Amino acid sequence: MARSYEVWENARIATMTPSVPDYGVIEDGAIAVSDGRIAWVGPRRELPAVKDALVHDAGGGWITPGLIDCHTHLVFAGDRSAEFELRLKGASYEEIARAGGGIRATVASTRAASEDELYSASLKRLHMLMAEGVTTVEMKSGYGLNVDSERKMLRVGRRIAANLPVTVRTTFLGAHALPPEYDGRQRDYVDLVAGTMLQAIAAEGLADAVDVFAEKIAFTREEAARIFDAARKLGLPVKLHADQLSDQGGAALAARFGALSADHLEYADEAGIAAMAASGTIAVLLPGAFYFLREKRLPPIELLRQHAVPIAIATDCNPGSSPVLSLLLVVNMACTLFRMTPEEALVGVTRNAAYALGLRDRGTLETGKVADFAIWDIAHPAEFAYWMGSNPLRCIVKHGVELERRYST
Repeated sequence: MARSYEVWENARIATMTPSVPDYGVIEDGAIAVSDGRIAWVGPRRELPAVKDALVHDAGGGWITPGLIDCHTHLVFAGDRSAEFELRLKGASYEEIARAGGGIRATVASTRAASEDELYSASLKRLHMLMAEGVTTVEMKSGYGLNVDSERKMLRVGRRIAANLPVTVRTTFLGAHALPPEYDGRQRDYVDLVAGTMLQAIAAEGLADAVDVFAEKIAFTREEAARIFDAARKLGLPVKLHADQLSDQGGAALAARFGALSADHLEYADEAGIAAMAASGTIAVLLPGAFYFLREKRLPPIELLRQHAVPIAIATDCNPGSSPVLSLLLVVNMACTLFRMTPEEALVGVTRNAAYALGLRDRGTLETGKVADFAIWDIAHPAEFAYWMGSNPLRCIVKHGVELERRYST
């Protein structure tokens, strides 16, 4: 080995590799890192001799892949706690949205905010995720709903990625809601999203994917398909907010376009799940929204298992339906609310979350993968799903570099 190496040893390692059951555990393991990549991982007794390597003692802690939050709306301005109070008094999410609240309220605040203000607010939220071991995060637009404001939101995501030790995948969600200036002209707005808006964002390289909210209160399957066609012509992968409040055939639509993921899925039917299995589309479940909206319809977990559809989970952090800034809490929710196993939940915020973002270079601890991992003071990986309000993170290693404590405390 001729290059410079750093080694983390005296650790129990949950590799999360699909070929090894029970978290892919390596007892008394070690990881060697070079040039930001994992050069070797395995039992410490088998570690090859590495001359002049910098050795870190993990102190018997557990090492997992860095956590991945694959569905967030972190970039926004304003506050919607008043809507929370309205829902507790009996108003439904749909009623609030139809009355001009919901997403539209956040749109007004986000449009009025400067890019610097959005950056500062988003940074605070992101720090809370990073403090729990998140090393990769998705950030959607969708609270601008015009060309300039959507571009502004996506620029914030790119700016955060340039200034913080975190990987950010940006997703264009122009078809999140109908802006007030387009009331009664939904077709015209879809024209704008699929045309001028998408072209401008693609030309500036601001988005890594394109998303649509397909629902009765949002956009139809046909409108989503039109936007997806435009995205595909520009070489951008797609994802879909699918079947959250009703069965709109969203899962099947996502599969038809080979979407990276279909997200929510509470009302998805078996035909849609089977289509996702055939297309390789990841199911992203969002327990925070289910909990916060007090939904009753569970996602079709058993169907997803039966058809071997990979399941990811995420915070869905947003100001209206999932004001959640703890991915560890969402892991617990996935188990307690959706009856996922602790291992399924941890796979959901590592390997499958990476797949949901189109990233095959992370999410497991294997030779050649990006050296993103976290070291934890736990006795067993099931503790991620067991404790509520606990943060056992010791430190994060991002691209082979241990982060400053301000990102991990």
